[in-house]
Amino acid sequence: MVEHMKWWGWGRESVSFSHSDKPDLAPFVRTNIGLDITRPPAQPPAFADLTIPAPTLPEPLRAALVAAVGAEHVHTDAHMRVVHAYGKSLRDLVRIRNADLGRLPDAVVYPDGEQAARAVLAAALDADAVVIPFGGGSNISGSLEAPRAETRPVISVDLGRLDRVLEIDADARLARIQAGALGPHLEEQLNAQGWTLGHFPDSFSHSTLGGWIATRSSGMQSDKYGDIAEITRAVRVVTPAGVLATRPVPSQSTGPSVREMILGSEGRLGIITEATVQVHRVPEQRVILGYFFPTWDDALVAMREIAESEASPTVTRVSDANETRFSFATRKKGSLASGLVSAGLKQYLRRVRNYDLDAMCLSFIGFEGTPTHVKAQRKLVGEIVGRHGGICVGTGPGQLYDQKKFDTPYIRDFLLGQGAVADVSETSASWSQLGPLYRGVVARANKAFAEIGVDGWIMCHLSHSYHSGACLYFTFAYASPVTLEAIEGYDTVKSAIQQGFLDLAGTLSHHHAVGVEHAPWLDDDISPAGVTLLSALFDGIDPGHNLNPGKIIPGTGAGGGPVGD
Repeated sequence: MVEHMKWWGWGRESVSFSHSDKPDLAPFVRTNIGLDITRPPAQPPAFADLTIPAPTLPEPLRAALVAAVGAEHVHTDAHMRVVHAYGKSLRDLVRIRNADLGRLPDAVVYPDGEQAARAVLAAALDADAVVIPFGGGSNISGSLEAPRAETRPVISVDLGRLDRVLEIDADARLARIQAGALGPHLEEQLNAQGWTLGHFPDSFSHSTLGGWIATRSSGMQSDKYGDIAEITRAVRVVTPAGVLATRPVPSQSTGPSVREMILGSEGRLGIITEATVQVHRVPEQRVILGYFFPTWDDALVAMREIAESEASPTVTRVSDANETRFSFATRKKGSLASGLVSAGLKQYLRRVRNYDLDAMCLSFIGFEGTPTHVKAQRKLVGEIVGRHGGICVGTGPGQLYDQKKFDTPYIRDFLLGQGAVADVSETSASWSQLGPLYRGVVARANKAFAEIGVDGWIMCHLSHSYHSGACLYFTFAYASPVTLEAIEGYDTVKSAIQQGFLDLAGTLSHHHAVGVEHAPWLDDDISPAGVTLLSALFDGIDPGHNLNPGKIIPGTGAGGGPVGD
């Protein structure tokens, strides 16, 4: 059986974040958002105390699902239905911690291949049921929940049994992979044959290839390997019109790209069962170095010059001053990060380099390839960094970054338990707009904190660089009782940030998809005409709104209730 994340939070039951080995974190949180994180955390409700309605699954539909996947792969038990009801957005976690379960799926089914997925979809359409594809359950945009007023049967189609690398074409550097493969298992299979996909989103441990494609994911090494839209060369998708199959050719001129229609479709067009993706040989050498910059503005200019240079780093990440201070606060006593802010280094930066330590920004830049290539890239990047007052602080910070790069979501769970709302919003914009956008969004977030009467904290990092611009990834937090009423204040802050993106020449989202969380701004982002095109596409393939209704384009579902509530 596929192992899922805990029903009430992020990750495995056996893994959690702790402040006890990080002596600077509690004082940092107390100073900046007025919260004592040393007190015992609030616990999620006991599963046995939840009120879980019985599933609504007509017997003919149940029989058809059993015929499609086998009785042992049709689940209607309470725990399985709760696990598949939500993703892991802040809103989802607040609701689940308050026993607000929303519209649970009536059944969870596990097809083992394309034929079984076709049979599941056919059975659902015959019964006028709702189908919601499910990968790892890590989505944070509301892409997995059923509309609350939905009266039709709801089926969660879990792709967890479709987890194999099927074929590798070494000459073309292409791999056929089933859509339910989780990141670690996918990389393990590829690495065993000397290959890598190179796609490592924050959710890597708990997300799947199909989920990455359905949400247009980006990874931490997208600077070199590209985001999932660039990596994906072909798809196979079970749709109401049959199996959509594109071919893994380098390029084609055959009308609007059907492959592109599937990228970011969030289950609205069908069930992704397989993809052919670009893969790369595992590099001989991989190095991530830490750098300091005197200011955020210096760092942004350096990142732009690196992007337009002949350098080809795999990672270009830089934190603003607030995120840099937070990173220092989360270091373990005696860890690799301790040397970053040693007394001697502080003195050197302040007295010799004239750094204002409160404005200093921490950066990670990664290099891969042959030793000769890595050496040349490091030299080229080092020259650019040096021109903008930056210095290299070695491989220790990079090792720490590699060790902790998938841990961030656990911190959000920890803060929720301590009585703090914390979330993220990300955007992309041109290099010329990044500075004004950053300053404007920070100002709007601080204004929203004041509006709801809290001491808030907002920080940011540049996470992906492109020829014309970059992604800015904001994180915000403030102390708040974690009740359903807290969602109103959260919406005030989140909306201020999202509206700021659009007002200041950014995009609605860089890699977190639309779902229901971002749908209110879609008109502003792609224009009303763009929304009309998407609506026509969804209605054309799915006139009954059976496929994950209400995601991306809110509307009225065939079940009679509002979609996307």
